[in-house]
Amino acid sequence: MGDFEAIRPYDDAEVPAVLSRLFADDAFLGTLTRYRFPKLAGPLGWLLKPVIAHRLRREFSSISSVAALQDRIEPYVDNTIERATDGVTYSGVERLKPGTAYLFLANHRDIVMDPAFVNYAVYHAGLPTPRIAIGDNLLQKPFVSDLMRLNKSFIVHRNLAGRREKLAAFQLLSAYINHSIREDGQSIWIAQAEGRAKDGDDRTDSAILKMFHMSRKDEPFAEVIRDLHLIPVSISYEYDPCDLAKARELQIRASTGAYTKAPGEDDASIALGITGYKGRVHIAFGSEIGSDSEDAKQLATEIDKQILGNYRLFPAHYLAYAQWDQRDPEISVPSAAECFEADELARARAEWQKRLDACTEEQRPYLIRQYANPVRNQYRIKAGLPL
Repeated sequence: MGDFEAIRPYDDAEVPAVLSRLFADDAFLGTLTRYRFPKLAGPLGWLLKPVIAHRLRREFSSISSVAALQDRIEPYVDNTIERATDGVTYSGVERLKPGTAYLFLANHRDIVMDPAFVNYAVYHAGLPTPRIAIGDNLLQKPFVSDLMRLNKSFIVHRNLAGRREKLAAFQLLSAYINHSIREDGQSIWIAQAEGRAKDGDDRTDSAILKMFHMSRKDEPFAEVIRDLHLIPVSISYEYDPCDLAKARELQIRASTGAYTKAPGEDDASIALGITGYKGRVHIAFGSEIGSDSEDAKQLATEIDKQILGNYRLFPAHYLAYAQWDQRDPEISVPSAAECFEADELARARAEWQKRLDACTEEQRPYLIRQYANPVRNQYRIKAGLPL
């Protein structure tokens, strides 16, 4: 694994030392203190941080592998999910075969929770969790990098200026993904495109598919894709905790042509994505891609049909589509009342109205678009129309 030293997750032998470093990291302990004791963290942080560090050292003293660490933190993950959702369902996981490593290519709405929910589904199915691709732009703090790499994350270098550097980074990433699946027998989770689909329009970037092939470019493209056991994954949130922030960003981009993130904005998005209310969540594992396509764009279309077709539409999506001023004249979409029971729809109307009311008039169209786009995309696929 020496070739991948700069991007790989931590291995079992490194776990105790990294945990020890984390439990002595003031920024990490401060973050935990603010999360666990928000009202006391300011005046009593100096007292609480050593107490938390002592408890962590005691609780994790016997942990010496990544699998053991994931087993230990799983109850905390489950508790976080249960507190922030009205239930998580998943489909297609029964088709995953024990002993096979997969490439999970997923739509991307939330920085941390998208792969966390895939992990949740796979873990509870009794299968090994995947290694997770994460952009280096999210790893500005050392403790965040340590946490993510402990949890089987590998680094995708995004902020590279030169073309040569970008090509080298893609080549390394391609080699690592192929090595992980074919040699290590470890599955991979990676988003279908760089960055979250803030407008709700989930599309696979063909450049990602070409990247998978880069390290094996002397072999047929279709053969490489088949070797990776690619599974399209759809994750749908009834409500996106970050929807208002996304609407604001989209409106500013549309009106000014640019958007500059404030310091700590990614951290705030991560925190809100983890703790914010999501309603119901569904993760759909599609069918393994067995395409003979030699063209990345055609393959992207095939993947999109699964991701968008398997996306679970909730009442808010239909309510948003009915309000959207860009409804598609080529498709026929039923009303929310035709798809859902009255009680369920009444609850959804109340929650949706709360979100609309919290949005400025200028930003409201961008909020509506986030929830309406999945409806448009799915019904175009159902009608056999191109996206």
